[in-house]
Amino acid sequence: MELNVTALTGAAIDPVLDEVARLRITVFAEFPYLYDGDVEYETWYLKKFAALDGAVIVLARDGDDVIGAATGSPLASQFDEFSAPLREAGFNLDEIFYCGESVLLSQYRGHGLGHQFFDHREAQARKLGLSKSCFLSVIRAEDDPRRPDGYRTLHGFWRKRGYEPVEGLTASFPWKEHGASEETMNELQYWMRDL
Repeated sequence: MELNVTALTGAAIDPVLDEVARLRITVFAEFPYLYDGDVEYETWYLKKFAALDGAVIVLARDGDDVIGAATGSPLASQFDEFSAPLREAGFNLDEIFYCGESVLLSQYRGHGLGHQFFDHREAQARKLGLSKSCFLSVIRAEDDPRRPDGYRTLHGFWRKRGYEPVEGLTASFPWKEHGASEETMNELQYWMRDL
């Protein structure tokens, strides 16, 4: 393995959008997301994301191959679907950095890349003068029949990074799951830490 991780901002993000879109579809097809995505939508979403003030994409490569990516931006510049529940709960959005999705091919997990994803995004947040960092995680029932044998949540990893669930604060997003004919709503939990 020739693993390297870099943080991209501004125009440097554009050349990798298609690769990141395909990677997101591959990883999000797995539990707990079970997302049935398409490259056209993912590329459109990532282009909108890349245009946000302060946005960063952290890219992991094995040699020339993109094998992981993580997104982040100031919450105040994020789409309303991500920020509205925190605003309505009384949080000051101008203080918070939103760590968006992290995707990593399964064979590369356990090599410290998840820590590097957070390190780079939290560094971007501090550079922008923000004092909190948050993200959303999909909520699935312990007895969900789609849960693979041996599946473990990342709750322990996130807590080691200093994140804790924000009591009673969730968001809902629709997406189409594999095997479904239409989108269904999914509930996600906010996690947050001080920087």
